Formats: sequence, C-alpha cells, structure tokens
Amino acid sequence: MKIRNMVLMWLKDQQSHSFIQVTVDVVKGFIAKLNKKRFYSWIQSNRSLWPKCLLCWILLAFILCCWGYSYLDNQNKDRRKEALISMCEQRARMLQDQFIVSVNHIHALAILVSTFHYHTQPSAIYKKTFVEYTASTAFERPLVGGVAYAQRVGSSERESFEKEHDWTIKTMERVPSPARDEYAPVIFCQETVSYLESLDMMSGEEDRENILRARATGKAVLTRPFRLLGSHHLGVVLTIPVYKSKLPSSPTVEQRILATAGYLGGAFDVESLVEKLLGQLAGKQEIVVNVYDMTNSSDPLVMYQSQYQDGDMSLIHLFHVCNLDFGDPFRKHQIVCRYLQEAPTSRSAVAYPILGFIIALLVGYILYSGVMGIANVMDDFQEMQKLKVKAEAADVAKSQFLATVSHEIRTPMNGILGMLSLLLDTELSSMQRNYTQTAQVCGKALITLINEVLDRAKIEAGKLELEVVAFNLRSIVDDVISLFSDKSRNRGLELAALVSDNVPEIVLGDPGRFRQIVTNLVGNSVKFTKRGHIFVKVHLADDSKVELDVKTGTVAEGKHCEGVSNQFKTLSGYETAADGNSWDIFQCLMGDEKLQCDASGNVTVMVSVEDTGIGIPLHAQDRVFLPFMQADSSTSRNYGGTGIGLSISKCLVQLMGGQIGFISRPQIGSTFAFTAVFGRFTEAACSDLKETVPDDSANNIRGLKAIVLDHRPIRAAVTRYHLKRLGIHVEVGNSVRLVAGLLGKRGCMEPGCDCQPDPDIILVEKDLWLLEESDLNQWLFEWKHIGCICKLPKLILLATNIGIEELEKRKVSGFADTVIMKPLRASMVAACLQQILGTGRRVQHVSDTCSGSLGKNVLCGKKILVVDDNKVNRIVAAGTLKKFGAEVECAESGKAALALLKPPHGYDACFMDIQMPEMDGFEATRRIRLMECEANRRLKNSPTADSISCMGGTGEWHIPILAMTADVIHATDDECVKCGMDGYVSKPLEEENLYQAVSKIFKQSQNSDS
Repeated sequence: MKIRNMVLMWLKDQQSHSFIQVTVDVVKGFIAKLNKKRFYSWIQSNRSLWPKCLLCWILLAFILCCWGYSYLDNQNKDRRKEALISMCEQRARMLQDQFIVSVNHIHALAILVSTFHYHTQPSAIYKKTFVEYTASTAFERPLVGGVAYAQRVGSSERESFEKEHDWTIKTMERVPSPARDEYAPVIFCQETVSYLESLDMMSGEEDRENILRARATGKAVLTRPFRLLGSHHLGVVLTIPVYKSKLPSSPTVEQRILATAGYLGGAFDVESLVEKLLGQLAGKQEIVVNVYDMTNSSDPLVMYQSQYQDGDMSLIHLFHVCNLDFGDPFRKHQIVCRYLQEAPTSRSAVAYPILGFIIALLVGYILYSGVMGIANVMDDFQEMQKLKVKAEAADVAKSQFLATVSHEIRTPMNGILGMLSLLLDTELSSMQRNYTQTAQVCGKALITLINEVLDRAKIEAGKLELEVVAFNLRSIVDDVISLFSDKSRNRGLELAALVSDNVPEIVLGDPGRFRQIVTNLVGNSVKFTKRGHIFVKVHLADDSKVELDVKTGTVAEGKHCEGVSNQFKTLSGYETAADGNSWDIFQCLMGDEKLQCDASGNVTVMVSVEDTGIGIPLHAQDRVFLPFMQADSSTSRNYGGTGIGLSISKCLVQLMGGQIGFISRPQIGSTFAFTAVFGRFTEAACSDLKETVPDDSANNIRGLKAIVLDHRPIRAAVTRYHLKRLGIHVEVGNSVRLVAGLLGKRGCMEPGCDCQPDPDIILVEKDLWLLEESDLNQWLFEWKHIGCICKLPKLILLATNIGIEELEKRKVSGFADTVIMKPLRASMVAACLQQILGTGRRVQHVSDTCSGSLGKNVLCGKKILVVDDNKVNRIVAAGTLKKFGAEVECAESGKAALALLKPPHGYDACFMDIQMPEMDGFEATRRIRLMECEANRRLKNSPTADSISCMGGTGEWHIPILAMTADVIHATDDECVKCGMDGYVSKPLEEENLYQAVSKIFKQSQNSDS
C-alpha cells in the first residue's frame, strides 16, 4: 500500500515536477516514515556497494541492449526470409499452374487429332483446318509458342508419303533426310511454327529421345532446355503420342508403339513465360528468380536466368528453393529466389534498444536513489506477512477453542438442564418447583448465549448451512409471540402478529433459523419498548419494494405526548417510525397483494417488526448490524445484551437470499424488516407438521358468528385475523351504540322477541369498554328490561393486562368469566371460546408410561442403547427416553457398544456420543456398519427365521444410530452421514428435538417396511 500511494502521488505531480525531483520526494517520504537512525547507519555501512551495483547495472543494461538489437535484427531478417519464401512459392505456384493448363490443352488437341484424323474416314482434319483451329485457340495456350503434329512414317511408306504431300522429308538442317527405319515428319503445324513443316522430328537427338519416351510411356514428356528455333530463347518441347486405335485398359509398351500414329508437340518459351510472370508481379518487392532443370543434380541446366545477376552477392546465402512439377515425372525442375538488394537496417531494431538503455539508466538511478526505502518497505511487508500468519493461526485457534469450549460447556449444561427437567417430573412443592423452573430458565438463557456466539463463529468460518424442510410459517410466528407474551403483559404492551392470507400456509426453508431471526427482532423490541405496541406483520414482498432503505427522523421535542397518542391509526395509537404504517396503507397491503412466484417457484416473504420504543440514536444507526456493538454504553448497562443478535440475523437473512433494514426515529420507535426466499410446498407429505389449531378443537367453534368491538382499526383487524383462522365469521364495529343499533334493526330488541341474534359472541376491547362503559351498561339494562337476556350473545373481554378492580367491573357488566388475554394466538383463542361456550373437552393428563411430553407413543416399548463416556449424560439421556416409554440400556465406551450391537441383538436404536476416549462415535459407527454388512452377507447365503425376526422383518441388519455431541461446530450432518449415522441431536438434549429426531427415524423404518 505504501508503494502504491507513492506511485499515485508521482502520477499527480508529474506535470509540475521533474522525474528526479519526484523520486527524491518519494525517498524522502520513505525516510520520514522509517527509522532514521537505522536508515542512515545502514546507508553508511554499505556506501561503497551501491556505486558498484549501479555500474554493474549499466553494463548489464548495455549488454541487454546489444542483445536486443541482435534479437530485433534477427527478427527482421526472419520476416524478410518468410516474405521471400512466400513470394517464391507464389511465383512457383503461378508458373506451375499456367504450365499445367497449357499442357492440358495440348493433350486435348492430341485427342482431337486422334479422333477426327484417324477414327473418322475420311479424315476431318486438313492442314488448313489445323492452322485455323490452332490459331483461334492460341489464347488457351499462352505459354506455348506453337504446336505441330508429326506423323509416324515407316521406311517402306516414305515414297508414297512424299508423293501424297508433294514434298520431301527433311532433317533439322533442312536437307533431305537419309534412309531410316522410321520418320516423324511434321504435316500439321500452327502458323507461328510453319517452318517446321516437312522436318523429321526423329532427326534431332532431343526430339528423337522425347518421341521414343513418349510413345513408350504414353504420357507427355519434356525435353531438356535448349535454344528454340526462331526465337533462340531457352525453352522445352512437350511431346504427346497420338494413337490411331483405342488402347486396352492396361496396355503394354509394344501395344502403345504399335498403336502410335504420330506425335503432337508444343514448344514452351520458358524465358518469355517467366518474364511475363514477373511482369505481372512487378509492383511487389523485386527478387532474383532463376529456373533450373535438376534432372541431373550434378549438372543443373538453366531454363531461365534473371538479368539482375550482378546484385548484392552477400545475399546469396539468403535464398529459397521451390520444386516445380510440369507433369513429366522424369524431369525435375526448381525455381530459386533471392533478394536483389539487402534491406536497410530496421529503425525499431535501433530505436528500441537505445530507448531501453535510456530507461535502464533512469531505472538504475531510481533504484540507486530509493533502494533504502524499498528495503525498509520490504521489511514492513515481511513483518505484515508474519502478522498475517499469526492472525490466521489465531483464527484457527479461535475456532478450535470455540469448539472445545462449546463441548466443555454444553456437556455440564446438558447434565444441569437434563436433571432439572427430570426433577420437574417429580413431586415438588410450589416453592421447589418455582426454584427449579427459575434455574431451568437461567440455564436455557446461558445456552442461548452460547448458541449466539457459536453461530457467529460458524458464520465467520463459512460453515453455517441452512436446511430445507417443510414448516408452518404461521405456527412459528405464533410460537415467537407466545414466547414474549408474559413480558409484554407485565409491561402493558400490545403484542400482536398478523400474517397475510396470501402467504402460503406451508413453505420450504429452515424453520429454526427463521424462528431465530424473528425471535431476535421481537426480543429487541420488547427489551427497548416501555409503552405502546409491538406489531409483527408477514406478507408477500413487492418486487419494487423489497429493499428497505434506512431512514432516520426526529420529533420536535424528542418526547411523546400521552394526550395525543390516540390520533395515530396504529395498533396502539402511538406514532411509529415508518411513515407507511397507516391504516390506509395497511388495508392496501393486506388486501391487494397476490401470490407471485419466481421462475424457480420460490416465494419471497417480508417480515416487519414494528415497535414504539426508544428508537436508535442517529449516531449509532450506522453500526447497528456490527457484531458486539451497542447503541451506547448506557444501553449496555440499562438493557444488557451482547450486541450480536442483529449481526447474526443479517447473516442469516443473506443466507436466505433476502435483505434486512430498518427505519428508526429516536423516542418514536423502530421498524425492522427483512425478506426471505422460501420454496413452494407441493402438497407432499406434511403429516409431521405441527398444525396451528387442531382439527377437533376448531370444529367445535367453526361457523360461529362474532362481532369485534374496537375503536382501533388495525387492532380490530388483528383480532379478526385470528378468529378467521378458526373459521368464525367476523364483523367489526367501533362503538357499542353501533352494535346495539345493528341488533335492533335485526329485530332482536323488541319485547317478547324469541329470535336468536345473529352474533354468537361479542368481543369487546378493554380500551373501548372503559371509554363506553355507560353505553354498554345501558344496552345490557334494556335487554334485561325487555326480558331477552337469555338470548344475549356471549360477551368476552379482550385485554393486554387487567387489574382486580377491572375484574370486578367486568363481572358486574355481564362479561363471561373468561378474559382472553393478549397477545392473541389461534390455539389460545380456540381454547378460551370452547370454555366459554361449553363445547370444549377437559384436558386429560395421561399417566401412561408410554406417553411423553408431546403425547406420542412412537418410542413405547422400544429398546434403545445410549453410549456416552459421561455418567451424567447417560442418566439424562436415559431419563428423557424413559419418559417416552422406551427401555434404555447404557454403555460407557465405543468398544462396549460394539460388543452389545454385534448381530444378533435386540436393540431398536442407538444414541452414540461422538467424542469419547479410545474410540470415538464415528469410528464405532463405522465398525458397527461393517459388522452389519458381514452379518447381512451371511444371511443372504443362509437366512434363518430367527435372524429375520430379530431384525424386525426387514430382511437385513441396520440399527438406527443417532449422534449425540456438544460440539456443534464440527459435528455436522454431512460428517455423521459419511460414517453411517442416521441423524444428529445436539446437547443439551431437549424433549421436543429428541422426539422429532427419533420419530423421524422410526417413521422412515415403518415406511420402508410397508
């Protein structure tokens, strides 16, 4: 970072300072920040070293620059070589292609002569015809100087042949040909080579060799280079045999000779050909081109030689050779190319090394000037590296320490809470039970604190994972409200929860972490609120309003006026921090939203917790979500807490794919809101989900009609929400007179009327009852006066808290004996209504040993083995399991468990502690699974009825093993599954968690059996 800052400073000051001055400033900056005494002593002790280093640097830079020049020059030469190769190959390809095209046309002409001169009677080709045809098609043979046809004539045919053509066969020297066995006089020729007529091609040595080789091979053959007649240019003659009859598919040499009728020849002027080709490419860099006949490699023959042979002879080593294929396999030809002149020295090859040398000098000067500072910076860097290693080691040690402390604290806490739970199941006096329950609450509070610290450690280590299970969201909200009901009543707070009807009943997610977030937010609200209300709202998140911006606000004098508390349309009448919490916004939010799922079928739910507490000071709002941070020191002293609840909640919300934010106004209150993404539940198995209201209790009151009297619309909406969940038809009124008028219009206030009023129950809010007590008493008096009091609906009082005097007034006013205390929960309201209406059933206390605290009998009669090295833990686990009706046997080590669980055995399940001496739970489980695999292999080979009966009829040995440990950091579900365990239970053992884990295993085994 120091080097980066110095470089940035150099870039900013570059326009106004010289390079050397900036370097001096950088060095001065280093010197000012480092130990000057050590810096100068180190400079003095190494003064003679740095000039030598600078000199070595300059020499090295010079050597590198020379090497750079050589490298760039070689690269330039390589590029010239590649260009030469490309140009040479281009010329060779063009020359070869044009030559082959001309050869093909001559070959086609030979076929034409064979067809129309010999295969057609009489001949269709005459001298004039040949001359005109060859003249008109000369453009197709641009490289051919002329073509001629020589007929094969035997010695016996010479006389008749000469008489037929009226001329004498002559030699190349234009004298009458002497007697020979065979002649090849030219009878047809192109006008450009008309001088060849009557000349015997067999008289020339090159031509005779060509003719003999052509008729023996049946292919086109070339002569060696020679001076052509007429032009005296170097060239070659192409000879192709012409047959008078059709040859077999695989003719012999004799058959070819016998079928030969003549020879078609073409003269190629190679010099003119190459000159023409080079003329087409004159715009490109000039190179020297030579063409050779390499049939005799020891004596190559020149076919074309460039006129620029006196070029730079130093470039003779820089040449390229390409092979040419003119269609004659016997003849081998090559084209040799080289540059005409040497290329000038590349500017880049000179400029770049010089520029590099200058830069090297500047760099050397900078290094010479700043090496002391850089050395000290490196010292700092090495020190930082050491500190980093120490910090990482400390982080690992912290995690290990937390794991150890977790295990060591949870182990005795398991014993304490377990023994207290067992003690509460015994006969105790009221004072003893109170003391025991107090100790249990304190122990659970300590476990909660430990869990928060461990959650934070797991989040920092990235080891916190969320589970995905189906759960009832409304049930969790009710449980959280129930958890803080006593505290809210004692403080006189309105505590309420409302879940929108459009929120799915069952969602897929992590219920424990969702409960933890809501509990943290509601707990903070209860802690910091002394008057007013706490309102939990759950609804579908609007995509356009998912993110909650953090806002702040203040009140004019920073205090609330109790006299104006009723002017706000909120749950309690007190002002709230969020501007959008009015009744109109509330109606729109809870009524118009629609269930929307994203492409993956997920549902985004928003949960807001609104309170009218002390709010958060403006200066502390930026650090609300920081771990171990409080608003100020007085808050820590007055209210307590560790300051990590909100930071953990934020991390959990982010893991759930949501966001969290808040709006807070000092002395007004705060509103925290977060979003969470849950999966849609698809009507799968949900029998293990805990219903909000049991069906048997809801059926007794479903269909009733009720009227809610409350002058606060939001509070009335909450009451209506809970009654609707029970299947009750609800109407809301804001005054007693309104209800009296409504019943009067229905004809229920007339004397002698025996009709049943529409509402079965009337629920009156305590605040409204105190405000309109006289109207209510007058209404009840009129009912009594007309004699219809027997048909009056049940009057029920709703209250957050109620005093003794108010209880007496309630009885006088004619309310039912039962007062429904808030906060409202569906199950609690159902029980109270059943008691008031007389339709409920008395709660039966089951004393059967097969019933646990959850009223289940899944474990009844099951034989379970508990393996733990701690005696107290064994007693707690055994006592808890026995409460469910299980037969429990204990083992104190993994080795003892191996002996007891060796097949055949009679155990139905095993609880295995993970951390044990000699053999831990993981290793013991692996060995148990190995023993079961061996026993199952033996059973497959020789099954017996006894063995099958011992296994419960499953056909194989597999005892369910549940892990028990206090190490909640390292003992994860994945590690348990890898070693063969079936589940995981953390210490201290809680009855509900223990039952859920065990019942899940036995239900799975029952399903597999079925």
